Amino acid sequence: MYAAINGVGSNKSVYIMYSFRKENGKTSSRVYRKLGRLDELLERFSNDQDQLMAWAKEEAAKDTAEFNRKNGSVSVSFSKAACIPKNEGRSFNVGYLFLQQLCTQLRMENICQKIRTRHKFSYDLGAILTDLIFARILCPSSKLSSFDYCRSLLEPPKYTLQNVYRALSVLAEESDFIQEELYRCSNFVHPRNDRILYYDCTNYYFETEQEDGIRHYGKSKENRPNPIVTMGLFMDAEGIPLAFDIFPGNQNEQTTLRPLETKIIHDFQCSDFIFCSDAGLGSRANRRFNSLGKRSYVIAHSLKKMAAEDRDTALNPAFFRAAGSEQMIDLRSLDETDEKVFQTIYYKEIPLVTGNMDETLIVTYSPKYKAYQQKLRNRQIERAEKMIQDPGKKRRGKNQNDPARFIKKSSVTSDGEIAEKTLYELDMERIEEESRYDGFYAVVTNLEGNVEQILKINKRRWEIEENFQIMKSEFEARPVYVRREDRIKAHFLTCYISLLVYRLLEKELGPGYTCEQILQTIRGMNMTRLSKDSGYIPSYMRTDLTDALHKAFGFRTDYEFISKASMRSIIKETKTIKKQKEEI
Repeated sequence: MYAAINGVGSNKSVYIMYSFRKENGKTSSRVYRKLGRLDELLERFSNDQDQLMAWAKEEAAKDTAEFNRKNGSVSVSFSKAACIPKNEGRSFNVGYLFLQQLCTQLRMENICQKIRTRHKFSYDLGAILTDLIFARILCPSSKLSSFDYCRSLLEPPKYTLQNVYRALSVLAEESDFIQEELYRCSNFVHPRNDRILYYDCTNYYFETEQEDGIRHYGKSKENRPNPIVTMGLFMDAEGIPLAFDIFPGNQNEQTTLRPLETKIIHDFQCSDFIFCSDAGLGSRANRRFNSLGKRSYVIAHSLKKMAAEDRDTALNPAFFRAAGSEQMIDLRSLDETDEKVFQTIYYKEIPLVTGNMDETLIVTYSPKYKAYQQKLRNRQIERAEKMIQDPGKKRRGKNQNDPARFIKKSSVTSDGEIAEKTLYELDMERIEEESRYDGFYAVVTNLEGNVEQILKINKRRWEIEENFQIMKSEFEARPVYVRREDRIKAHFLTCYISLLVYRLLEKELGPGYTCEQILQTIRGMNMTRLSKDSGYIPSYMRTDLTDALHKAFGFRTDYEFISKASMRSIIKETKTIKKQKEEI
């Protein structure tokens, strides 16, 4: 049911209308209840028609609930002697409907229609792209398995597997255009905060040992002996992906920034922002590039890699201050057993002149962060001691977090012995050197002003790491099984769009639910079809999260019984652009 104003001229009234389907299958509507004359109702609401219609919609919702309560019972007949039809599915996922509504609000079908004008193909590119997104979020697997999975959705594919592989080439070619359009259209769903942009890189491995195209051996973040590709990802201040690109696995990460950022500046008309990244991407060239125009930067800075004189100045415990205070503090005078002191972050600013750039190094000290680092290192030392006691586990440390880095190897010759004997022991100098940095952290910036705000900007870098974690773990973006370069790019495009859709889903739900909870819920939202001509019943558990999903998206799939006609209406609703979302 819905509220509507009907009538001519001054003779208008507000009604609650009831929609129904005729015997011939066509839809129609009739008056369910008259709420009153428009002019009289407007007097009650101080001539505010928006307020009047909001009240009318509430009344329509109440009438709908009451109508369903009184007329919702159904009767379905089953035979104990009849078998279910062979090769006919009875279980269907409806969790994809929430994703489908987001894809609709992102104008994905319109984007694919624009692409179609530049290519010659007869298949439904929009259906293929959205199905690949649904499968990546709900049941990540290969393209073949994704195609098979989509048969379990309420709307099975009407295209062929060959169409999918052909569409991958088109998607790869149009990747930049798709990203640009999605950025613009995503504002219809959730206003983008592009005042601060975060950038980071990761890599993905392939189940092969053959290098070709953009697949090359490089420094794998997972220490795997396989060819890799590098993904550079931009994220806005709300944690929503903005743009990405793929680079050869052997390319220096620092050189990946400028091409992608240039594309954002020119194609996205996004040129006034604060750039934020980790220390590995904060080369002098990248900092200089982000000091041009109206751009500025906040970049993590490695204290360990600074020149010895500059590092000593940064780690000097004098001249620190608490946030919001002008009083200078010597860190050696702090009582870190005091809870207030333990929770406080102290900082100092050090002017830097690098070439022709004026920068500020902000060094922070946190007793809480110090305790965390000490606890972590003590566990690593315990593991190193066990490795010393077990000769089979002695090895060199592969990375900065490997406990084996604390093991020192030496050779000695005892009196009367010719052969050297290898000894392993804890490297106390290494342990003492690392403890020197406990609690300290640094960022370099060309911004002036509130230090707390600058540190707050840097603090949200964890969200881009979480984006990578979701793609790798939850969406199983690696290992990559496709081989052709265009299909590799298309694979990561679908992973990127899936991440974008998922993040927008989180924004619609609001805080309070974890990624695991959300994905587990929508993946398990299945419906059972009772018979070919009757309808569906939910075969999932109703929870606070399913209620939140239904409230956020404006439809429900948790009624005890949903007729085929009602389900068609729900599907149609998820494919209809909401008019209340203003055009940008």
